[in-house]
Amino acid sequence: MTHIAHYRDTFISYLEEKVTVSEPKNLYEPIIYILQLGGKRLRPVLTLMTAEIFGASPQKALDAALAVEVFHNFSLVHDDIMDDAPLRRGKETVHEKWDINTGILSGDAMLILAYQLFENYKGKTFRALAELFSKTAIEVCEGQQYDIDFETRNDVTIPEYLKMIEYKTAVLVGAAMKMGALVAEASEKDAQGIYDFGRYLGLAFQLQDDYLDAYGDPETFGKQVGGDIIENKKTYLYLKALQNASDANKEKLTQLFSVQPDDTTEKVQAVMEIFNESNAPEAIKTAIEDYTSKAFQLLQTLNIGAKEKQLLQTFGEQLMNRTV
Repeated sequence: MTHIAHYRDTFISYLEEKVTVSEPKNLYEPIIYILQLGGKRLRPVLTLMTAEIFGASPQKALDAALAVEVFHNFSLVHDDIMDDAPLRRGKETVHEKWDINTGILSGDAMLILAYQLFENYKGKTFRALAELFSKTAIEVCEGQQYDIDFETRNDVTIPEYLKMIEYKTAVLVGAAMKMGALVAEASEKDAQGIYDFGRYLGLAFQLQDDYLDAYGDPETFGKQVGGDIIENKKTYLYLKALQNASDANKEKLTQLFSVQPDDTTEKVQAVMEIFNESNAPEAIKTAIEDYTSKAFQLLQTLNIGAKEKQLLQTFGEQLMNRTV
């Protein structure tokens, strides 16, 4: 099997070859900008890896991998506008560097470009990829709407939150892996199995992201630490704290998440103290381990070799131990 770093290098070379600036520049330059900001390239790497795991050349899956990455970055451009986020991967967000209208239009173009990439596949493969992509894209939009709704609700439950992050994040990880299986013409059982593996890994990934948002190192995390707290997002940390905190801390936490003070530093510090006192960090770490374990259990059901299973398990372990 190919080493993970090689998948990433292969994908980046293809991205640079395929995505170039054309006219009008104010439409395409923001697209190049967001795609070249870097990031983990998690989803396209998984597409290429999965294709090879099921017996196809990774090169055959490059267009599907690029479609996933373009769509993911499209969603980030629009999410950053909705969140009024100043930074993405440590750099200015698209709407900050240009303006909101440019961010909206360039994002729209990215969604269309993602669909166009599937036209390079024929017959049943094209249809299967397009159907999976459409299903996933609408689920991501639903997840984003749940996320927005939760900001103004005080009765969000942990199951509701888990459904939101499944739609907003995990289904795209699952889809990225299933696309590799579809390109490789894997069995329906294996394609669904690798989708579920990716979905569980995606849930663990997002919970890890929630943890790093509050407890990560700003030098390595690449985003504004405490951003979820500032935006009053009802993350797993918040919901667990609300569940476990004393009555006084519950009232204080609810009050803190109902305001947007000019100085957010004190707010973040106060919320973090309640998180720590209610053992929310330990609870989220347990949830991350549980979803990772479910993903690894699914590996045993797949019709692939022991080396391939080990590669996927190693990748998952590295993902859960990340600091960025």
